[in-house]
Order: sequence, then structure tokens, then C-alpha cells
Amino acid sequence: MGNVCSRLVVYFEDPFWVGIFERTEDGKLSAAKVTFGAEPKDCEVLEFVQKHYFSLPFSPAVATAVREIKRNPKRMQREVKKQVQETGIGTKSQQALKLQQEQSKQARREKSREQRLAEAERMFELKQQKKKEKHRGR
Repeated sequence: MGNVCSRLVVYFEDPFWVGIFERTEDGKLSAAKVTFGAEPKDCEVLEFVQKHYFSLPFSPAVATAVREIKRNPKRMQREVKKQVQETGIGTKSQQALKLQQEQSKQARREKSREQRLAEAERMFELKQQKKKEKHRGR
């Protein structure tokens, strides 16, 4: 047996979470698809892999080009961060709550800006009025 490489990708495919297991062995790739249902936690995915990996129905092997990828760990972190920001983490309800939070934050900023401008305008008018009162006395 030569070099064996396994990979698991978990993603959301409406309406379920799906996992794709890829196994590369001796230049041949085989894959298996698993539907998780609700969003799986890391510990649940690990438990699933430990219990059911060897009973997965992998597809027939297909020849593929195997390349050794040696990546810088910091670069991998940046790529993961970028992917997470593009797709987001969490369930749809969590994403909806995050969107609501962003909207309320924007509204609060606009309201405080308007209040600040109104206060500045009031102070300016007050100063102008005081100036006029000083000149009236002469």
C-alpha cells in the first residue's frame, strides 16, 4: 500500500448539511457522500468518522494526478479565514440574527449621527443669539 490521503468537506446544500469523503490511494481517487441533516458539530463529525468511515460506500476508483502540497501554516490559516468570511459560519437562523444585528447597528449609528448634528446646530444657534444680544445693548 502506497501513500493514502483522506479528506472530508462538510458544506450546506439546502436544506441539509452534506459531507464528502475523498480518499486518494496509489494515484486513484474514490469518494463517498453522507447527508448529516442538521448542522453537525466537530465532535459529532469526529465520532461519525471513527464509527462509520470503514463502512462508507466509496465510489469506484478513478485515476487522478497526485501532487504533494506543502503549504505554509499561516497561509492555510488565511485561506480558511477567507473561506469562512465568504460563506459564514452557523445555521441560517444564526445568519439571520447576525443580519438583524448589523441592521440595528446601522440604524443606531444613523440616529446618533443625526442627534449629534442637531446638537451642534442648536449650539451654533445659541452662540449666534448671544452675539446678537451683545450688539443690541450698544
